[in-house]
Amino acid sequence: MIDIKALEKKSENGELTYLNEYRQGLQNRNGSEETLKILDQVLKLSIERREMISISETEKAKQNKLSAQVGQLKREGKDATSILSEVDQLKTKVKELEAKALEADEKVQNLLLVLPNKPHSSVPAGKSEQDNKITKTVGEIKKFSFKPKEHFELGEKLNIIDFERAGKTTGARFTFLKGAAAQMERALIQFMMDMHSTQHGYTEMIPPFIVNSKSLLGTGQFPKFKEDVFHLTDTDYYLIPTAEVPVTNYYNGETLNEADLPQSFCAYSPCFRSEAGSHGRDTKGLIRQHQFDKVELMTFCHPDKSHEVHEQLTTHAENVLSALKLPFRRSLLCTGDMGFGSAKTYDLEVWLPGQNAYREISSCSNFEDFQARRANIRFKPKDGGKPQFVHTLNGSGLAVGRTLIAIFENYQREDGTIEIPVALRPYMGNKDQIR
Repeated sequence: MIDIKALEKKSENGELTYLNEYRQGLQNRNGSEETLKILDQVLKLSIERREMISISETEKAKQNKLSAQVGQLKREGKDATSILSEVDQLKTKVKELEAKALEADEKVQNLLLVLPNKPHSSVPAGKSEQDNKITKTVGEIKKFSFKPKEHFELGEKLNIIDFERAGKTTGARFTFLKGAAAQMERALIQFMMDMHSTQHGYTEMIPPFIVNSKSLLGTGQFPKFKEDVFHLTDTDYYLIPTAEVPVTNYYNGETLNEADLPQSFCAYSPCFRSEAGSHGRDTKGLIRQHQFDKVELMTFCHPDKSHEVHEQLTTHAENVLSALKLPFRRSLLCTGDMGFGSAKTYDLEVWLPGQNAYREISSCSNFEDFQARRANIRFKPKDGGKPQFVHTLNGSGLAVGRTLIAIFENYQREDGTIEIPVALRPYMGNKDQIR
């Protein structure tokens, strides 16, 4: 959530610097006219609210002064009827003003929930993924002596992926993994969790896979992306779209100590997404499923450290790809391709020979205090100053199904067998291939 006080604060020369920067950020995000109108409405309502509070306080002061006169008149045995009538009128007026001010504040808070985060100054301006900036490329793309197959061709031929029966059992965009594919999915989860907990210092967590609407509001999925989430009918329960939601809300409404920061968690969970708006995209294979496994990295940190932590978190996700010897690149997303709540995002894209393209396998974002304001997560400074909002960061470390895809396609052989990466073999009974 954007800080309304920051939007209204004037600089020393009287300019609304932050507001102007935020307005430009909205435009750089391809903000619609409607979004810009919402911003103007927020500012207008906030001014009206302050004016009503000011008038209310003035009227309340009059009321208190007249009430004192009533007391004095009664002590003197004089008639105070007319003044009492005026006091009653002021009481009614103050109540009405306070109610209107509260109503205006609620409108402001609700409108703020649909305004996106302000992009960090280091984020390039751009309209689409075509304007993203490739910041590094790691690993050599393997040259095959044959035309490489896509993962679903390999999986179906090896009889370890079954889309048809999943379609019969549930519907489109669901899959049965079996045999070596199921074993590799489980192995990848353990491999990633082990790496992040033992090498990178994250605390392991398995969160609830169902959350309430307050949690989805806290991370920014609600109200804007409500249609993307599966709802359990007649309840306030929703299937999680990512472990980011429950883990971020672990400290919802709490105040931490600065000495306890940073706090970092790696969490395994299945993820459930309706994929609203993605009709016709990646309909074959495991790329875009309604249900998939993911290991999530999540950090709560001091505001002064968040961009440094962002680099570290992204590197931790990259280390998984490097250990599996999968070619990848890091992309700094432009303003027009960045997520709603993010101030800065790196995408990691793994090379898929079957598609002859790089595809996203992790998105690592710094939300700064955007989520912390929504979820009311603060920390007490060491010096005893006023509590501040923490900064939250998260990223996939990695999307498990997409990692399986990348292994299948990069480690395939001409005869249809698949070599198992050396780093993963201890998790798969020391087998070296799938055949």
